[in-house]
Amino acid sequence: MSGPATILVVFGTRPEAIKLFPVIAALKADPRFRVRVCVSGQHRDMLDQVLGIAGIVPDHDLDLMRPDQSLDALTAGLLTGIGGVIDAERPDRVMVQGDTATAMAGALAAYYRKLPVDHVEAGLRSGNIHHPWPEEVNRKVIGTLASLHFAPTAAAAAALRAENVDPARIHVTGNPVIDALHWVTARIAEQPSLAGGLAALEARFAGKRIVGVTSHRRENFGNGLASIAEAIRRIALRDDIAVIFPVHPNPNVRRVMHGALAGDPNVALIEPLDYPHFARLLALCEIMLTDSGGVQEEAPALGKPVLVMRETTERPEGIAAGTARLVGTDAGRIVSEIFTLLDDKAAYEAMARAHNPFGDGQAARRIVEILGDEIRQQA
Repeated sequence: MSGPATILVVFGTRPEAIKLFPVIAALKADPRFRVRVCVSGQHRDMLDQVLGIAGIVPDHDLDLMRPDQSLDALTAGLLTGIGGVIDAERPDRVMVQGDTATAMAGALAAYYRKLPVDHVEAGLRSGNIHHPWPEEVNRKVIGTLASLHFAPTAAAAAALRAENVDPARIHVTGNPVIDALHWVTARIAEQPSLAGGLAALEARFAGKRIVGVTSHRRENFGNGLASIAEAIRRIALRDDIAVIFPVHPNPNVRRVMHGALAGDPNVALIEPLDYPHFARLLALCEIMLTDSGGVQEEAPALGKPVLVMRETTERPEGIAAGTARLVGTDAGRIVSEIFTLLDDKAAYEAMARAHNPFGDGQAARRIVEILGDEIRQQA
């Protein structure tokens, strides 16, 4: 290979952008690489917020987001759209992250062209193809196709070996979400106005104990979300508690949450937060209540316990370490777990002080070093 290796980085959602921007920055700083960025627009406004704060200008934007579109229609558009970008760019490698439809379609489009796929955040498994759905299968598909597997933890690496992935292709790097969180926290310390949009809520809820909430998983649509909304309503009955809930734009989420919680004086249903403001919410809250994957990694980095409103998680390291706990979607269970943590100092401290198993903020550097060794061996 003569000249720098061209890496096409493909992503489409806010979590992917957060976890990949430290890697993109590290790749661009290394003369061995030429970086091209393709975004699918699987998320739109939420994605653009991260691109703005990270200073990333995509080379290709497929803009595929449509209201309430089906997974098969989305996947078809992703596969043909990303395939066209690969044909135009003719990269040496394609990098994807995590478990989204964009990541799966990007890996498959690269495979169809016999290009190596680099998978950031590889090896996460829940063991149940319906929880999280469809992310568990997306990960398994990418894991089958990937050339290099950048596993965030030793447990993720072990899951890949159990699937007969060549151990020489698996590298434990940590998760770059911790790199990103350290970066944005430092930026906020230097420039507080980056996260100043929560000042009014901070004043409104002064003296209250804040519970942060995120919820958007497809497997919770319907009864699960209704039960989560009921739990939040009960939690907010206590005068010493306030709930800040950035509501996902999916209408299946908004319809339920606004219908059940709008007007509650102790609940703030707000628009999705850009990354600096979300980091500020993590700093403000005492507990994060979530069905998200990334929050299970981010909140413990700031010493905040995470209650996971799912039956399974592909991040069992957090459960084992004590930073997170599975609570499902039963309203009574959620309320009980929240009150236990808020009322039992020892229980709270046990989770808040547990070691975060997801990284030390050096994942992007490790990923670039491994890629550099890979292209040197191929030269």
